[in-house]
Amino acid sequence: MLRSADTLEKITGARPVGLRTPSWDFSPQTLRIEREMGLLYDSSLMADVDCYELLEDGEPTGIVELPVEWMRDDAVYFGMHRFQSLRPQMPVEAVFDVFRRELEGAWNERGIFQVTMHPHHIGYRSRLWMVDELVRMAKGMGDVWFATHAEVAAWAKEHA
Repeated sequence: MLRSADTLEKITGARPVGLRTPSWDFSPQTLRIEREMGLLYDSSLMADVDCYELLEDGEPTGIVELPVEWMRDDAVYFGMHRFQSLRPQMPVEAVFDVFRRELEGAWNERGIFQVTMHPHHIGYRSRLWMVDELVRMAKGMGDVWFATHAEVAAWAKEHA
């Protein structure tokens, strides 16, 4: 992780301030590593719909969790089960409806709306329109903040 952070900093000029574990596989060592790296946030856990501070052995860590959820992940709906030769059967419009309703619910609760989208799932002509439509809808709601994970984590920490 430290070598990866060094490489990203070298390439981008900015050191990473947060982590999302691959496939949200948060191990017993992840939090210790995040603390060692001095990270501001994690975005791998699903314990709530709102941001919260992670605890280690019952003690605050200073690391803010930006919770994710399988329901708001395009892989669940569009991923192919390679070894079973199965393809999802959910129509694109139905997936959009799930995301739309999640957006509306988050807006009504004045909460966070975070979708996980992968280029190899959502990045096709027949699906990419959903991203444009979600952004258009969010902008039309008014009083919506588009922010980076770092910005959301800083805001959550300041307003905890």
